[in-house]
Amino acid sequence: MLTGIHVVMIGGDARQLEIIRKLSTLDAKISLVGFTQLDDGFIGASKQDLDEVMWESVDAILLPIGGMSTEGTINSVFSNKTLALEANHLKATPDHCTIYTGIANDRLKRMAEQANCDTVLLMERDDVAIYNSIPTAEGAVMLAIQHTDITIHQAKIAVLGLGRVGMTVARTFQALGAKVKVGARDSHLLARITEMGLTPFHTDDTKKELTDVDLCINTIPAKVLTSSVLAEMQQHAFILDLASKPGGVDFAYSEKRGLKAMLVPGLPGMVAPKTAGKILANVLADLLLEQAQP
Repeated sequence: MLTGIHVVMIGGDARQLEIIRKLSTLDAKISLVGFTQLDDGFIGASKQDLDEVMWESVDAILLPIGGMSTEGTINSVFSNKTLALEANHLKATPDHCTIYTGIANDRLKRMAEQANCDTVLLMERDDVAIYNSIPTAEGAVMLAIQHTDITIHQAKIAVLGLGRVGMTVARTFQALGAKVKVGARDSHLLARITEMGLTPFHTDDTKKELTDVDLCINTIPAKVLTSSVLAEMQQHAFILDLASKPGGVDFAYSEKRGLKAMLVPGLPGMVAPKTAGKILANVLADLLLEQAQP
């Protein structure tokens, strides 16, 4: 149980509801910041502004998967107010306070270090990323159906990257009958792609390999789909970027050329918020229970 543990949840989307529900069941004390439009009532949870939180008693701070912007703001679908976590908030917390977030930029890392707060990056955990890859792949299928005029079956599809998301996405489209090739850099990943019955190619050859594809799905958080690569792609090709912001596509050039390209880093929260929320809730509950151990 999390009795006596004070958790501050700041911003987020529908996934946060499952986390609140789980932590409430475990008897945690929850301060909800940025939830003014939330109608549901949860035992042990209270809506507060940032300046109303008793920071000196906070054991954990939960940020959305997207974390904090470079300007210091945190998004919330349940509030119209601008949420800005500041250094003085963190400095008022006890030394054992831990920040849980999906990703962290330099601003958040610097603030946490100055306040002596540990930071746990949930999306760097294998369990969270692998579980999340399931709704991500389903969402990619949904968008592919919505934004193309061909069937996935027999479509020529390229997946860039064979990480935890790329592997699930490639396998899912293969199961639907697509002709899938996967780009990677490391030799062991190229071997794994072959073992999976897919067509491997080195990312150095991306420009040549994408000339005939109907759909390109990028999972690499680096600018891999440059203007020179996009210039050689078929006009009808659909580009789906699943990498974290700013993605791996030259979106300005793709728009100029008339290629349809979408950046959707938070796909699980869009297509399956309940499932994605339960994934995060279970992992966070385990981490908080570990943190609460004497």
